[in-house]
Amino acid sequence: MANSALIPNHISSLADYIEETFTKYAERPAYRALGQEKTFAEMDALSGKFASWLQHHTDLKPGDRIAIQLPNLIQHPIAVYGALRAGLVVVNTNPLYTEREMQHQFNDSGAKALVILADLLPKFENIKSDTGINTVIVTSAAQLLTNAPVEHPEYVCYATIFDQAQSLNLQERPTTDLQDTCILQYTGGTTGVSKGAELSHQNVLANSIQTLERLGQSFREGEEIVICPLPLYHIYAFTVCMMTFFAKGAKVHLIPNPRDMNAFVADLEGQAFTAFAGINTLFMGLCAHPKFAQLDFSALRLTMSGGTALTRSAASLWQNTTGCSVTEGYGLSETAPVVAFNQPGKEQMGTVGPAVIETDIKLLDVNDQAVADGKEGQIAVKGPQVMKGYWQRPDETDKVMTSDGYFKTGDVGLKTSDGCIKIVDRLKDMIIVSGFNVYPNEVEDVLTQHPAVLEAAVVGKPDDDTQERVCAYVTVNENFNLEDVIAHCKSQLTGYKVPKEINVIDELPKSTVGKILRRELRN
Repeated sequence: MANSALIPNHISSLADYIEETFTKYAERPAYRALGQEKTFAEMDALSGKFASWLQHHTDLKPGDRIAIQLPNLIQHPIAVYGALRAGLVVVNTNPLYTEREMQHQFNDSGAKALVILADLLPKFENIKSDTGINTVIVTSAAQLLTNAPVEHPEYVCYATIFDQAQSLNLQERPTTDLQDTCILQYTGGTTGVSKGAELSHQNVLANSIQTLERLGQSFREGEEIVICPLPLYHIYAFTVCMMTFFAKGAKVHLIPNPRDMNAFVADLEGQAFTAFAGINTLFMGLCAHPKFAQLDFSALRLTMSGGTALTRSAASLWQNTTGCSVTEGYGLSETAPVVAFNQPGKEQMGTVGPAVIETDIKLLDVNDQAVADGKEGQIAVKGPQVMKGYWQRPDETDKVMTSDGYFKTGDVGLKTSDGCIKIVDRLKDMIIVSGFNVYPNEVEDVLTQHPAVLEAAVVGKPDDDTQERVCAYVTVNENFNLEDVIAHCKSQLTGYKVPKEINVIDELPKSTVGKILRRELRN
């Protein structure tokens, strides 16, 4: 694959991009978490010491993998930037993983080192002898605030690294090719064991530049304050917040635990934030909080949504509460992630916008042939942000790549007359009722337009008469009336799409990034 023309000639790695940013915005604030701020210059110094320590105090070599298993703390970007500056490959790891999931990812990636939160050590201790990890760096949530050590006889305390690296020099990185791997981003494993999307320096760099081009002048250099409640181990926050917004000199305000809505809202008080990176369930949850509407939204100019479908009810509620429209985009771990993105202020609601620059999207039928204009098909993507493949799984890579180099996403979409992409649903979530296709997203969107329905998830269940029947699971408010909701659905949907059963539950099952897990409802 040729290098992308988007990337300047003097940039040959993600580390180059990061170091250039540190210099350009040195005195500006770069990160905020738990009330503490670090400037770009401070992030430069800390990540440089972290990189030097890795080079001098471990046997890690450029290209080796280091797993980072931290929540949204300032320690997280320091470790990521430091690892990349030392020439290592970052393995993004979910702090909520079970022991089984940790062991699979550490072994599959071949990770030799781990940066981990002290609270997670008991899980790691139970599996460490079955992994190849021999360097473990431990931190605590408040460690950068208190400098209090984490005592452990076998492992390295994160805070002591910077003292040990005080007199060390950062060694020159070996020559890097843009096609070299820099990130292993594991997919959620919804169709089986999770696989590592192998992302190159070009993939992440190009996608950062593609996203900035679409944002245009709406994202002001060195002036933005971005709220980031999405976990940095997830590709959305990793590329969009930790690389893209960072590269534009923004201050990224990290929210360590977005599920604690009281602490989340309290953290935003007095902050004149200008941008917000979220997803559908987060918008709904915040707007339902009694104190959220009392915040000052006068500076908020950009709200981004991705990761899961944005419902019209969530977009409308957010705009009515904050005065800011929601700009929806679309992407995947395998595309680093952004494929399509609306233009802020000119959003085409119900779509994820047109493809970003240097990206071609085709819609394919079951034989991988392009469908006619206006028809639904599987979304296939070609561009500089598309992964090299699944890590050490050529058979799985072959399944998702066409002969002419397009990545098949597994999502069904259509292209509007003005070139925007409308996501219809996940191919595997489609429900077939008497031979007719029913897409859960459409039914969920209609359900949540009813004022008594807060959230909805729709799945197919086996049916002797119709092959499958449409089943809905909803969370509701005190005004819920089943007959009213069914009548609402009948007024908006063709008969075979109307749910045959509607189950009221306290909470919908969700992933750690807030995606509704339909598979758990099917089971």
